Amino acid sequence: MLSRFDYFRPQVLEDALTFLQENTNTKILAGGTDLMVMLRRNAVMAEHILDIKSIPETKRLEYTPGGGLYIGASITVNEVAQADFIQQKYIALIQGANSLASYQLRNRATLAGNICNASPGADLAAPLLVYEAIVHIASSRGTRQVACEEFFTGVKKTVLQEDEMVIGISLPDVADTEDCSIFLKQARIKGHDLGIAAVAIRRTPDNGYRIAMTAVAPTPIRLKALEAMLTAKPLTAELAGQAGSEAGKLINPISDVRASAQYRLHISGILVKRALTELLVMGRNENVPSTSGKR
Repeated sequence: MLSRFDYFRPQVLEDALTFLQENTNTKILAGGTDLMVMLRRNAVMAEHILDIKSIPETKRLEYTPGGGLYIGASITVNEVAQADFIQQKYIALIQGANSLASYQLRNRATLAGNICNASPGADLAAPLLVYEAIVHIASSRGTRQVACEEFFTGVKKTVLQEDEMVIGISLPDVADTEDCSIFLKQARIKGHDLGIAAVAIRRTPDNGYRIAMTAVAPTPIRLKALEAMLTAKPLTAELAGQAGSEAGKLINPISDVRASAQYRLHISGILVKRALTELLVMGRNENVPSTSGKR
């Protein structure tokens, strides 16, 4: 049974921000795929529900050459996955989106909600980290932008203050050529399931690397030491294997109902090696089919 709460669905951002300022213990509703479950279980007790789906600023989805990609807080995961301009440029994000839950849930779940929930295993966090996404935050006091890498502060915790809300997420534009990325996730079963571990890797035209993992630390993380190791040398099968071995030294997984910490350490190395091997194949032969992509 749902707890009792007041429900408010503003049509303009200013009204939403005023409501947040004036009402404590308010939960924000966009997709609601996590919030509604927690309300039914009484895992959270909200006095107010603020539905942001009618606010124009949260429904913006656009790509600007040179400017990059902007995804409003009410944009669903399926809207992201099906957008042609995202498919052409942000491959790891597409793969992460398609791996999240089921098609039906992706019709409701939002990209912003996935990171605001701040689960250590958030599927979309790793792709956002490798694309160096920026989180756009608003309150009645003004707006601010926070790097996605700094957004997560702990398990189920973010930098958001009680009177703040995420209105969108932006990703810088990527180069027109030679920018490759991949997202891989290991789950208990085939199909929709929470990840035991996941990795996103991006290789930039200057042979730079961005590597992020989820479900292997209290927050989604960048593996910067591994990035530096890869940038210093040409990518080879041997280096991919070395990187897989090193990955385990940079993460801090736990044991839970889905997997042991030992297994997460093991599979994380395999995922890193496998992702780099796919990027290597792509670099050698653009015509080789791959689960990853090169724009």
